[in-house]
Amino acid sequence: MRIYYTDQFVLPLPAGHRFPMEKYSLLRRRIIESRIVPPTSLRVPPAVSDDALSLVHDDAFVNRVSGGMLEQDEVRRIGFPWSRELVERSRRSVGATLAACRSALTEGIGVNLAGGTHHAFPDHGEGFCVFNDAGVAARVLQAERAVDQVLVVDCDVHQGNGTARMFADDPTVFTFDLCAAHNFPFTKEVGDLVISLEDGVGDAEYLGALHAGLREALERVRPDVAIYLSGADPYEGDRLGRLAVSKQGLAERDRIVIGMLRERNIPVAVTMSGGYATDIRDTVDIHFHTVCTAAALAAGHSMAADSPRAGAQDTFVG
Repeated sequence: MRIYYTDQFVLPLPAGHRFPMEKYSLLRRRIIESRIVPPTSLRVPPAVSDDALSLVHDDAFVNRVSGGMLEQDEVRRIGFPWSRELVERSRRSVGATLAACRSALTEGIGVNLAGGTHHAFPDHGEGFCVFNDAGVAARVLQAERAVDQVLVVDCDVHQGNGTARMFADDPTVFTFDLCAAHNFPFTKEVGDLVISLEDGVGDAEYLGALHAGLREALERVRPDVAIYLSGADPYEGDRLGRLAVSKQGLAERDRIVIGMLRERNIPVAVTMSGGYATDIRDTVDIHFHTVCTAAALAAGHSMAADSPRAGAQDTFVG
């Protein structure tokens, strides 16, 4: 199983900024120390190209981001100050999800230790998201004819409004979103399948809704690849979550999602998405166990050598 990381591309954030940028390097360090995968499985992805970004994002928006020409309200909406590091980090994070998808098509599972930038719309970013990694990855793979149908399973506590809007009228990309009803974004988009949970929902109700929703999604579509936005923010100790799911519940969530997809021989790319626990070690712990679940299931499943989706060409990045 290949794991792609981008934590060396650090955003210069002001002191006291609430985004936990340090979690990415802490997560990679934990993975290295645990030896759950060989060191050669950890790789730096290429930055995604303008051609790839333009498959889902307006050229004018991509140019404003790349050239540092965003308006102040655009910067405020994203939540990060503009910098060259922001541009590079954003491109690399999208590239990591695309690389994880390509790995999944040949090996069954691929992992991005970042990603999940689901609040990015075609013409703007918001909520700590600049470019939409799942959206770009889906469109690149389709453009290369590596896949036809894509399933996005979004378990970040916040609805993936950008992804839902991006593919609202597109039957080739199905979005299943399990999110908090009264959390950001406060105006929800209409996705293919959205299950909104009330504040304070715990393990039993959360896992029941997840299982039912995922089964419905897999009855409605037959994806060639799935992109899983795991999210550590449904955790009961998350500052921005509003749900009450335990670490054990989130570990079971990962087992259900990745397990159900692999049981059906569906390649899955796993991204970390959000996490804002009061103690950053809790967020890292949750992400780490997501990677552990992926590694364990990757060891037990492999793509058939004659898979019609194996061997997709790397056309848009590099």
